[in-house]
Amino acid sequence: MSRVRQVQVTVDCHDPRAVADFWKAVLGYVDPPVPDGFASWDAVEASLPVERQGAAAVAQDPDGVGPRLYFQRVPEGKTVKNRVHLDVRVATGLTGEERVAALEAEAARLEALGGHRLHLLPADGEDEACLVMQDVEGNEFCLD
Repeated sequence: MSRVRQVQVTVDCHDPRAVADFWKAVLGYVDPPVPDGFASWDAVEASLPVERQGAAAVAQDPDGVGPRLYFQRVPEGKTVKNRVHLDVRVATGLTGEERVAALEAEAARLEALGGHRLHLLPADGEDEACLVMQDVEGNEFCLD
């Protein structure tokens, strides 16, 4: 029997905070809790290197029922690439080779269902590895 997978919806945009604020208002979502050691999300942003400030924002269901929404700044406008794609959470909490193995196993299962593997984005010291795929109509999504 298959099990339900948790997803995160990721939106590519030019102004992550403005887009996140819009979707929080639409859905009744909220900012996640501020990380320990910071008084506010503005303080978190100020602690980042200048090139990373404003690069991402998050909105989440306050009841934890709906998917987390992640908004990331990209330089290009919408042309061919999806502006919204799903991140299917199959390796949450895993790192290194264990994470890649979990991503690969899920990719193999999805290929059998008609999905297409595009490429593995290896861990880079800031982000863990993820695997980019396409669904049966060519829409991109990530195994995360």
